[in-house]
Amino acid sequence: MDYETPLFFHVMQYAAEADRDVIDLVSGGPDWEPPTALRDGLRDYADSDPDAFQYPPSDGLRELREEIAARRGVDVNRVVITNGAGEANYLAMAAALERSAGNEILLTDPVYPYYPGKAKMLGADVRLVPVGDDGHPDVDAMADAASEDTAAILINSPNNPTGAVYDAETVEAMVDLADDNDALLLSDEVYDHYDYSGRFESALAFDADHVVVTNSFSKSMAVTGLRVGYAIFPPHLIDDARTRHMLVNVTGARPSQVAVLRALQETGPDYYEASRDLLRERIDAFTDALDAAGAEYIVPEGAFYVFARFDDFPGTLDNVERLVDEAGVACMPGDTFGTYDDWVRFALVTPRAEEAAERLADYDF
Repeated sequence: MDYETPLFFHVMQYAAEADRDVIDLVSGGPDWEPPTALRDGLRDYADSDPDAFQYPPSDGLRELREEIAARRGVDVNRVVITNGAGEANYLAMAAALERSAGNEILLTDPVYPYYPGKAKMLGADVRLVPVGDDGHPDVDAMADAASEDTAAILINSPNNPTGAVYDAETVEAMVDLADDNDALLLSDEVYDHYDYSGRFESALAFDADHVVVTNSFSKSMAVTGLRVGYAIFPPHLIDDARTRHMLVNVTGARPSQVAVLRALQETGPDYYEASRDLLRERIDAFTDALDAAGAEYIVPEGAFYVFARFDDFPGTLDNVERLVDEAGVACMPGDTFGTYDDWVRFALVTPRAEEAAERLADYDF
């Protein structure tokens, strides 16, 4: 497992260069339409006066921050607009380490590989804590792993890659555990609009001064290329977070923020429900095909990934390349996500997801 060189781009390039038709289930870039209001916002922006093309405030447009703060029930001064959730998580980890309250970051195993990559880049010690068979955190195991050297505990719900959705009891236990160990709880909630279980709970639901929540509009509005995310910090950490954000990025892109703001203001719940309906259908069809192929998988409760394994077919890079060459399906090897070497991850963000499932059902594993 090499966190310094994630394999996403290698697998995508290998699939692109294959001499056969390949269905890409590698990366989590939504294939459905963004909100109509977002497209309208970008079109109208093109006709703005010249001053609209200059730097916005470093911590983000005030109107966008106010909209987010109102929706999340926090003070606007706790919100900083970031270059996607990726930067938001980077700022959160940096804040945890700069407190001089430990140098270790606890992560679930399996884990989205950019978390440990960022943590190591910041000089942190990374410790992976295995989850339960259903993909949910093992609270007791996390408590056993936590210590005075724990700077942060990072959770991600709905989860990538397992699709697990953490309920209120689990999230509260993580909040309490971080508090007991003088650590920050970093809660990445980027897939919050894709909860099929009805159990999702934000870490903001609990009154705590050691919680940082991160999110973005990349997945919820199907605009990964616009790079608009945000972080909500406790009041005592927000100034340092703003400073680091300014030094790293200066600011974010004004057109993206304007378009996202308009979409927030004008897009109703039907848009998000339509996306969930689409994904529910894909997940059902895909898992039916996995059943036909005799695969084991974690039933997705949220997000749009399926984490699976096949008998006598370890989730190695070599086997992933075999699936590309022989089945015409591209996915991610499990060891990218931690110690789950027997598993592979499929991202159901293509209209050909059901066709990919049929190819897997027909493949001789």
